Amino acid sequence: MLTNILLQAAASPSPLATPLLIGGMILIFYFFMIRPQQKKQKDQKNFANELKRGDKVVTIGGMHGKIAAIEDNLLTIEFEKGVKIKFDKASISAENSKIYSDKS
Repeated sequence: MLTNILLQAAASPSPLATPLLIGGMILIFYFFMIRPQQKKQKDQKNFANELKRGDKVVTIGGMHGKIAAIEDNLLTIEFEKGVKIKFDKASISAENSKIYSDKS
């Protein structure tokens, strides 16, 4: 009878084990998924606000050009002489433009 009680006590988990496990999973999810995404969004917003005339950029669609004019949230990008297209600031890719600017 004593061995039965000891085996049942060893098999049942502690009442704190489940909440600690769930709390640990939430922390891992936050630090590996949510926080990096928030940082990336913040960096993209800062990048869009720091754009200035003459910067070489790459759009999300992969078009390379130079900023000809800036109006609030609109950028006029010149791809070749006389070829200008207006884009929203959010459509400029920060990573690609930094790479593009470093190469030239």
